[in-house]
Amino acid sequence: MGWTTTHDIDVFTTAAGDFLRRDPVGNTLPLSVADTLRSAGLDLYGERAPEFGWWTGAAGRVAGAFLCTPPRPLLLSAMPAEAAAELADDRARVHGSDAGPDPARCTVNGAAEVAQAFAGAWQRCNGQAPRVDVRFRLHRLTGLVPPNPAPPGLARAATPADRPLLIDWLEHFARDTHEPMDDIPRIVDHWIRHGGFTLWETDGTPVACAGSRPSAAGSVRIGPVYTPDDQRRRGYGGAVTAAVTRAATESGAREILLFTDLANPTSNALYRRLGYRPVEDRLVLSFGKDT
Repeated sequence: MGWTTTHDIDVFTTAAGDFLRRDPVGNTLPLSVADTLRSAGLDLYGERAPEFGWWTGAAGRVAGAFLCTPPRPLLLSAMPAEAAAELADDRARVHGSDAGPDPARCTVNGAAEVAQAFAGAWQRCNGQAPRVDVRFRLHRLTGLVPPNPAPPGLARAATPADRPLLIDWLEHFARDTHEPMDDIPRIVDHWIRHGGFTLWETDGTPVACAGSRPSAAGSVRIGPVYTPDDQRRRGYGGAVTAAVTRAATESGAREILLFTDLANPTSNALYRRLGYRPVEDRLVLSFGKDT
């Protein structure tokens, strides 16, 4: 009973894969991150080695998991409150040890109740209260409702010729959303190579884009969706999202998912009009002397 950690993704997926796949909706983030690391390389998100872990309960079954891809937050699956508390105790002791604070391990991303259980244990251990960095919501498609009226233009798959544009747009997206994105050019290359970006064009000019992750346990997650400032409020973001949603449906995906920042009412209203409905809320929490 308790946590087991490793830097070996094969060991992790062998131990925790069945657990994660039992809930492909709630575990869309760890499933898709693990698949991406396996296909694109463990250093895709940064030079430091990722860390993985799983929690075994009293019944001897895996009941929780995490992934850490520094400098991104510790990514938590669904898990019992006691598992989240044990993990926080372990991390808080490391954070306060002679090894010094580790930013990659004092930020956590999890479903609200899991993140709060982690935060409570962390604060009891070293007195650091959490700061809420982001509140975001997971949505699932219940039935696509295309924009009506549809804006002018057509969807097309991104090609290597679109690389400079997509790098620029993804850098702007990262700044707008405060999302840590290291090595954006390499991420763009990986997505283009696997057909992961769709552009919306008007008169031959790209005006919006949407990403789509490969299917993980039958689920496809849409995002990021980006429209440059001078093209917003024209329906292009909704159109390109509907296009990638339709493609995912036609590919046979059992679940189609996306996340929204709860601080952005425009995107939340847009995706609801397209047929997406809330599943759960997640928090990104930070801990440290500056919180």
